[in-house]
This record gives sequence, C-alpha cells and structure tokens, in this order.
Amino acid sequence: MTSAIRFILNGEEVSLGDFAPTETLLDYLRLKRRLTGTKEGCAEGDCGACTVLVGRLIGGALRYESVNACIRFLGSLHGTHVVTVEHLAAKDGKLHPVQQVMVDCHGSQCGFCTPGFVMSLYGLWMASEKPTRAEIETALQGNLCRCTGYEPIVKAAEQVAEQRPSALFDPIERDRAEVMARLWTIRSTSDTITVEKDGARSVIPGTLAALAEVLAANPSATIVAGSTDVGLWVTKQMRPLKQVVFINHLTDLQMLTEDETGIVIGAGVTYSQAFEVLDARYPALGRLLDRLGGQQVRNMGTIGGNIANGSPIGDTPPALIALGAELTLRSATGSRSMPLEHYFIEYGKQDRQPGEFVEKITIPHADEEAFFAVYKISKRRDEDISALCGAFYLMLDGEGCVESCRIAFGGMAGTPKRASAVEQALIGRPWSWNTVASVRDFFDEDYTPLTDWRATAEYRSITAKNLLTRFFLETAGQPQELARFEPEEA
Repeated sequence: MTSAIRFILNGEEVSLGDFAPTETLLDYLRLKRRLTGTKEGCAEGDCGACTVLVGRLIGGALRYESVNACIRFLGSLHGTHVVTVEHLAAKDGKLHPVQQVMVDCHGSQCGFCTPGFVMSLYGLWMASEKPTRAEIETALQGNLCRCTGYEPIVKAAEQVAEQRPSALFDPIERDRAEVMARLWTIRSTSDTITVEKDGARSVIPGTLAALAEVLAANPSATIVAGSTDVGLWVTKQMRPLKQVVFINHLTDLQMLTEDETGIVIGAGVTYSQAFEVLDARYPALGRLLDRLGGQQVRNMGTIGGNIANGSPIGDTPPALIALGAELTLRSATGSRSMPLEHYFIEYGKQDRQPGEFVEKITIPHADEEAFFAVYKISKRRDEDISALCGAFYLMLDGEGCVESCRIAFGGMAGTPKRASAVEQALIGRPWSWNTVASVRDFFDEDYTPLTDWRATAEYRSITAKNLLTRFFLETAGQPQELARFEPEEA
C-alpha cells in the first residue's frame, strides 16, 4: 500500500500525497502550480473554459481526451498525462499551429474562453486529419463563447487541419514514446493507494479484488468514476466527502466486448469509448450518446456511473431497459445479475447492497426484424438534461400485429420505468394508427409525472403519448393514415 498518486503534468512527473478527495484538477493547476491558462467559468462541466487534455493508457495505446478540469478530482489522475495550454507553444515562444490559427482567423475576442477552445481543437487536431464540419461542431459542443459566434473558431479548425508540423515540434507527438514508458512504469504496480488529509481519505484500489475489499470494509464510501455528477455535489452543493474510492483507472472495468450474443460494457467504460460499438449496432443509441453533455463530459462520464447513480432523468437507462439489458453487481462475496429495470426501486433507492458496485452491463443483440428508437426531449439540443427521454423496442409478427414490445421512460417517474400498461394494451393488436390512438391514455396508468423547472407534468404526459405516435409513424411509414383514422368499434 502506498500513500501518493503519480502522474505527468506537461513534461514533469508529479507525486502527490497531500490532497483532499474533493480537490479538483482546476484548483491544483491554478492555485498550486500557477498554470492560469486553464480558467474557471461554470464549475460544473458546461462551459469548457477549464478544458485540458488527459492522456491515459487504453488497450496498450496512449489516448488523449479533452476533459473538464473543474469537476475532475486529483485522485482520478494516477497514471495519466495531464496537458495544459501552456505546454503547446515552443520554448522560443512560437505558437502551436492550433494556437496560431485562432489568431489568424480571429477566433478570440475577450479571450477568457480561448484556452479551452484551443485544447478542444488540439484534441480534435490529433484525432482527425480532415475533420468534417459535423465532427468539428461535436468537438466544440462543450465549449461556450459569448463573443465570436463560433464561425471564426470553426474556420480555424478547418484551416489547421492541413497543417501538420514535424513530431519534433508537437509536444505530445514528440514525447509520446517517452510518456508511454513513464506511464507504464507508474502503472506497473498494483498497490492500493491511500491518501489522507484533514480526516478525509482518497483510495485508489490497485485491482478489482482490492476494490471489493475496500468497499466491504467501507460500504458508505463514495465511488467515483467520471465525476460528471459527483463533481457537482462538491462544486455546486458544497457537499463534504469524507471517503472517496476512485475507479477510473481499473482496466478490468474498461472491457468492451461484442460477440454473437450481445455487447458487454464494463462499468468504467466512458460514453466516448462505447460510442463506436453502440452506434454501429444501434444508431438511435449512438445519436443519444452524442447529446450527453459536451465532448469533455462524454470523455469522463461512464455508462456504469449513469446507471449506478440512479437518477430518474439519466438518459441511458431507458434505452438500455428497452433493449433488455442486464446489470451485474459485484462485491467481496461474489457477483449477481438482474434485468436492469429491476435495479431501480424508487427515487434515490436502488437494489445495490452494502459493499456492492456495478461491474458490467450486458446488452443482448436485438432481433434483426425489431424496431428500436430513442427520443430525448430537452430545451437545448446539446449540453442539456432531459425533460423526458423515451425508448421503444417493437417486434411484429407475420400478420403485422405487436408480438412484443418494451417501452421505457426517464423523467416521467421517480425512477427510469417501463410503460407496462401501454405495452400490455399493444400486444396482440395490429400495429396501426387505430391501435396506437386507442392506447395513448394507458400512459396515465403507468406514470404520474412531476412538474419542475424543466417541464410541467401535463407537458411530460402529452409528450410521452406523442412520442408513441411518432414511433408508430416512423416505423409504419404511413402518415397518410392520419387522414383515415376512424375509432375502433367497441
């Protein structure tokens, strides 16, 4: 057991053994290292002014991702390479092409948000040689600017795509092999790290077995993977966390496999890591993932964390429930699995026993003849929490009647929940406008939504019913039936 984390900051290896579990990377950079190019704007992972890159070893490769330093805790950085905007320019002051092009295209006005934009564009520049307009916009989803209107920044991204200096100039490419070797050395030990300060404790388990033992001894500890939610407990709610267990470094929780039966997603797999596999198999789910926060949030947040948190407005559970996903929990005494829908008991309560943690999610492959759709309703398209999110899975028999269906919603109840009454009313009946119109009111049996600042109960109720209608129109492909509707005879 050791008492300090180790990571690389720009070009320097850092060993830290004196920090609180809630100390953020942003505060460390600005207050202790005086790297003030990284700004604090929102302190909740929305504006991107605090964007830095974090490189981590994944599958034998070194992968750099943009993250929000304002909600990233220091304890999650063990074995990583943190890159700030100060690291980009050459020692003689010559700007990196990504920085220079922002000057040339007038992509900066007041300048406050500029370092964050530069780091997001730098991450894109490394990941894609010729990004499309859509890819550029996706990379900038998590960066807000009140001055430029974005067009100069997008032009900067398009212009710099053709500029590829030698590896001797770019700091990451120049030092990649050396950094990888140093990170492998840091990660070579499987010791559990414990850092204590002022009565609070950060624990970084070395293995999955060690994680189970730590939680068995400390069942009330807060588990942190991406911190996209827990970070706001600290920065916005000022909640003290006395014991935090960090798990984002555990490779056993980052497995992502697919075979002839389905897809298995480790609890530590981020949205970004899962996107390619899920989008290829379920494009509707891929489109949903593209709207979860900005790129920085997707690089940090995990599907397992979204489930474990148990929020009634978490976006992934409705889709996964509709697909018939299974959840596996693990503890020091073993593992157990259940249908994902059974995990959610009531608001703030999940079927997770003391010492248990989410280990993996298994998604069975859908039938090739099935229809599947996910609809997220929010005030803004990007970077917004859902007012409600609905998912639909439908199988028809040879006669065009509903053979089976699963309908699940978030934001309509205290937990993500299936519309059981609607499902039962549909099964065995023709998939027709008459059928859909006649079962809409069964939503009132399934849900009693609340009114809050995102939407009224009435809005949610009507929208859920309308989404069923939309799903029918998209799957039946016969909007002309609207003009031929006649109520079914009793």
